[in-house]
Amino acid sequence: MWRLGFIFHEMAFGLLTVFIPLYVAVFQDTSLLGGPLLALGVMTSIAIFCSIPASYLWGYLCDKTRHYKVFILLSFSSIAIILFLMTLSFAQNLIVFVILYVVMQILHVAHESPKNVLVTEHYSRCDWESSFGFYKGVTEVGFIVGLIAGMFLFSFGLMSAYSFYLCSVLSVISLVLAVALVADPLIVFERRLVGIEKKLDYTYRGIEGSSRLMDGLRWDGSIKQDSFFGFAIAIVLFSLATSLFFTPLPLYLKELFNGQDQFVYMAYMLNSIGATAGFFLIRRSARSMDTRKQMPRFILLRSLLVFVLVAIISFTIFPTVITGILLLCLGFAYAMYYILMISLSMEIIPEGKSGLFDGMVSLGAAIGAFLGPFLAHYLHYLPTFVITAVIFLLAYLTLKVFK
Repeated sequence: MWRLGFIFHEMAFGLLTVFIPLYVAVFQDTSLLGGPLLALGVMTSIAIFCSIPASYLWGYLCDKTRHYKVFILLSFSSIAIILFLMTLSFAQNLIVFVILYVVMQILHVAHESPKNVLVTEHYSRCDWESSFGFYKGVTEVGFIVGLIAGMFLFSFGLMSAYSFYLCSVLSVISLVLAVALVADPLIVFERRLVGIEKKLDYTYRGIEGSSRLMDGLRWDGSIKQDSFFGFAIAIVLFSLATSLFFTPLPLYLKELFNGQDQFVYMAYMLNSIGATAGFFLIRRSARSMDTRKQMPRFILLRSLLVFVLVAIISFTIFPTVITGILLLCLGFAYAMYYILMISLSMEIIPEGKSGLFDGMVSLGAAIGAFLGPFLAHYLHYLPTFVITAVIFLLAYLTLKVFK
């Protein structure tokens, strides 16, 4: 039941995901930041860069104090207030709007680390993939509802202030539900227990291997540990490629659909439907999957799908229909990757540094959020998508080399 508040939170951000880029693009003074595309890139990248130290800070504080609910409440309440402020006349200035957006993102990430801890501490390690899959699946449904709301608002011409009002109200609802339903874990030990199990397993394999070798027997085991360096680089590259692709995507889709904003929301809905299917599928099949083998394959799949999109755009082969299908598949691949990656991260990253995963994700996203609109502005969309596919491929190779 504690997930219910997060569903309404995702409804708000489902609407904002497409609305914010389209809203920034119609500001009259975007020339201050180099035009609509560059203004979007500058705003998004600054916000994400500022959220990186914030992610570390919130993660450290929640682990240090063992109080997680308060950071969730801080996040939801601040978002509700800032979204309301965005409807006021002073926020019609682009610079003021950018400042509000940056502050909102800094406070928004306050709920990420506590949410991850709540999932991991309520379940044993063997159920992490399943529990993360269920959480992301139900919240992604909320995200889709937000996209549907945005599509209807566009259809009836009720955008701008109405969207901010609606998202602010949804954030208030998520705050009330979090107050009522979220509770701090009574005992926080599962991640520590997993760390102890890994050390004992490593010690046992070392003793077993040395004993067999000293006895002149063959040993086929391994004492190789997970490479945190390769793991971290892969997270940053994957996040960079995702942000590089999705930051300018609403504006590309608007061109593709001849300025019909409601179809942009429909395209994002397809992406979210694919992700929802992936989240619920992995919930059922997680126990039979090898996390370390399967995760790189879904990164490779994302790379191949973007290369296919490039080919479709280049040869104009039913671009609208096939783009929608590819976005559906991209969402599915992301869902499978995300659950496997975050479960592995909570195993590798020690207690007290739970914000490290969000920090690495934010680092890649910040770079991609700036480079995406920048490259789309100067090189156009097709080369930007090619670079995206190459970076996904590099993330895949990084995991294969440093595994």
